Amino acid sequence: MLLESTRIEFIKAEYNDIAPILDERRIRLWCAAKAKSYDREYKRGGVMAVHKATKISRTRIYAGLKDLDNQGLLAVERVRKDGGGRKNLEITQSGIREALDRLVEPTSKGDPESPLRWTCQSVASLSAELKKQGYKISKSKVHDLLRDMDYNLQGNRKNIEGGKHPDRNNQFEYIYSQTKEMHKQGQPVISVDTKKKENIGNFKNNGREYRPKGSPREVNVYDFIDKAKGKVSPYGIYDLLKNDGFVNVGISSDTAEFAVHSIRSWWLTVGKQAYPDAKELMITADCGGSNGYRVRLWKRELQKFATEVGLIIKVCHFPPGTSKWNKIEHCLFSFIAQNWRGKPLLTEATVVNLIAATTTKTGLTVKAQLDKNIYEKGIVVSEEEMQKIHLITNDFHGEWNYSIKP
Repeated sequence: MLLESTRIEFIKAEYNDIAPILDERRIRLWCAAKAKSYDREYKRGGVMAVHKATKISRTRIYAGLKDLDNQGLLAVERVRKDGGGRKNLEITQSGIREALDRLVEPTSKGDPESPLRWTCQSVASLSAELKKQGYKISKSKVHDLLRDMDYNLQGNRKNIEGGKHPDRNNQFEYIYSQTKEMHKQGQPVISVDTKKKENIGNFKNNGREYRPKGSPREVNVYDFIDKAKGKVSPYGIYDLLKNDGFVNVGISSDTAEFAVHSIRSWWLTVGKQAYPDAKELMITADCGGSNGYRVRLWKRELQKFATEVGLIIKVCHFPPGTSKWNKIEHCLFSFIAQNWRGKPLLTEATVVNLIAATTTKTGLTVKAQLDKNIYEKGIVVSEEEMQKIHLITNDFHGEWNYSIKP
């Protein structure tokens, strides 16, 4: 099926070919007939599509539709003379388009003192401000004029990742090559991160779920934390080869000690059985947070873990400002968020059960557990302790790519 923009372009081309030889009445009827034809093929949207393509007002197209329904009157209807009818708004009120443009985009259009610079620019407020400037224009006409000027309602889009490191792409390629080599050798590769903290209690959770009509879940008006129930920090581990997830739901602080304990829990309960012959474990992680490359406690705890399980731990960090490229974000966390949308996280058990129930058509399965340990914040790792870590840095960005041996 053709995209709407393509359909509109076809109508526009047809109109431009035929309009010069038609009078006002026949243009109205042609637009109405084209709108009816569009509705028959695409079920709806004919009048708007023709309006966008021809710039003929919707009122005029609707009038044409009435004419088509009363075909007996067509023969006696008079034809408007050239230049007849209501004058175009931009003819009767010179400069209104420029005035509206300055209100909508004050900084780029040379009007930094615009009265609407710091307010919501609704069609009502734009219409009111134009009236103050002496123009006569309704809210609906402001809407039509904005559409004609190629403005539409748009939200924010997360697309700016911050400073772009010159070796960003090279680091991506390095992580990919290391992952590919590990999988070729049958060694595990996991993506790790902490999902955002969640309030426990009868709080609103974004999204919607199916319920009997007229009976939405009643939740608290305010999201003030319930001190008796607190928050949880879900730390996730995603196995890139097996397409399996593991989430350790902590009730304490999100520290490096908690992060490594979560990885240890995954290995002892899942990873060890899945990779009985493993000699190495590769971890891909963000640059910051509890598993950041500058966090000394992260490296000290990884040393303890490596010694305990007898594995070489290879770590590759994503460059600064690229956390959304970490596989766990769109292969695990996004599906957890979909699964619990619209459901209040009433208890810690609710969180664990909703996470564990997450599945996908591609075979994702998730295990979840509650971690009731208390992790102390602000632990300082001395230089002497750092010297005892069997840390081997890579020649390429050793701060991001390193191994810790048992």
